Amino acid sequence: MKAFLAKLRNRKGQSIVEIALITPLLLAALVVPADFGVAFLAANMVNTAAREGARVGSQVGKTAGTDTDRDFNVNKEAEAVKEQVVAKMPDLSNRSVNVKFYEGAPVNCLETIEVTASGDYNYYFYQILRMFGATVPPYSTISRTAQFAYRYQPYTNATRCTGTTVDKTYSNL
Repeated sequence: MKAFLAKLRNRKGQSIVEIALITPLLLAALVVPADFGVAFLAANMVNTAAREGARVGSQVGKTAGTDTDRDFNVNKEAEAVKEQVVAKMPDLSNRSVNVKFYEGAPVNCLETIEVTASGDYNYYFYQILRMFGATVPPYSTISRTAQFAYRYQPYTNATRCTGTTVDKTYSNL
């Protein structure tokens, strides 16, 4: 019996081995939810940026003048929208902003502005998995779209415009 008790007391390396086996699993259990939480926050920030840009663009209003004046003002308005979106977006790779103005036909249609903001998010957990040889995507694209009507339009304009589309895309911001 004494020999058996002596063997039970002599377990000097057991704790180290247990910690060495459990630590990677514990770290993975902590990193994965945090990483997806940061990705969710980035997606929420991209959504907020797109909405804010569409809100700014919707308050500009229709500009009078010739087609040349309108083109110049649309470019200026699109630049203002882009600056607002970029200011609110998180620092993602391959950021882009797409601003579309829907106007024209049919007559008395609901003129809108559509803003799409997108960027690529690199999951840290995926980077760790790639170090160990796993095949995972290098990034996940986060893209959100917001569409607002111009504020100057009467409520009777219910049909969305499908005529002229002015499309401005800004990439790699």
